[in-house]
Amino acid sequence: MSAPSIPVIHQTAGAGAARAAARRRPTKGAGSDRRPGWVTYVILVAVILISAYPLYFAFLLASSDAGTIAQTPIPSLIPRGQFFDNVGRVLSADIHFWKALGNSLIISTVTALSVVIFSTLAGYSFAKLRFRGRGPLLVFVVATTAVPTQLGIVPLFIVMSQLGWTGKLIAVIVPGMVTAFGVFWMTQYLESALPYELIEAARVDGASMIRTFYHVALPAARPAAAMLGLFTFVGSWTNFFWPFIVLGSSNPTLPVAVQLLQSTYFKDMSLIMAGVTLSVIPLVVVFIFAGRQLVAGIMQGAVKG
Repeated sequence: MSAPSIPVIHQTAGAGAARAAARRRPTKGAGSDRRPGWVTYVILVAVILISAYPLYFAFLLASSDAGTIAQTPIPSLIPRGQFFDNVGRVLSADIHFWKALGNSLIISTVTALSVVIFSTLAGYSFAKLRFRGRGPLLVFVVATTAVPTQLGIVPLFIVMSQLGWTGKLIAVIVPGMVTAFGVFWMTQYLESALPYELIEAARVDGASMIRTFYHVALPAARPAAAMLGLFTFVGSWTNFFWPFIVLGSSNPTLPVAVQLLQSTYFKDMSLIMAGVTLSVIPLVVVFIFAGRQLVAGIMQGAVKG
């Protein structure tokens, strides 16, 4: 029921109540219709510039040469014209660049898909299914995030050696197929975003457990799953430590291949930064094409009603 208008208040309660109602009445531009001020835009522009400057700095070094960088370590803001020459040197170097690019793409894609699938299944189970030991098991899964990754490298490498997986991509994919953070993320999201009434309605209609998950839980988890998939893809793409140990230089990922551009006694920063820039370009492309769908999915999951 809408609030009475000011003339009605004036007729029934007098001028004082009408003036009070007018003061309480939302003005034009208030609430959801209010546009952000110039301070907000200044802060956003500053954050964007600060975030983008490291990448632009790498591009400036990649467009220069080793002699110029040695003389002026901090380059000017105007890029030089040697970027494509340095890119050609990276592509022709003995680092298996295209092979490393394909390996990174395979590992990141498969890992992101598997983490999203398994974490959503586990999150749905912890959030909406009732079974014995659910609480302690979830606490144990979350507690594993407190264990540093470096502590498990030696036993993990021994297992991979016994399986004969060293030097193969499967040695990087399998340990990252599900993460404790992904399980916790999806559990917390589905706990609040998926009502029990929808699950009960699907069960009343005769849907099985898997069908209920596919048709009810999975659409509700889409925004959080998109965020988790993007974070996992970026983390796998930039992962250096474990691929460097288990794959080596014969079958490298892109971060390992970029590290191989460093020689023993001399570091050509223009060459290295050209490789860094090339390794970041695919991530920028992913954000450009997936950003709109990602934001749309987040907004769709945030709107209720």
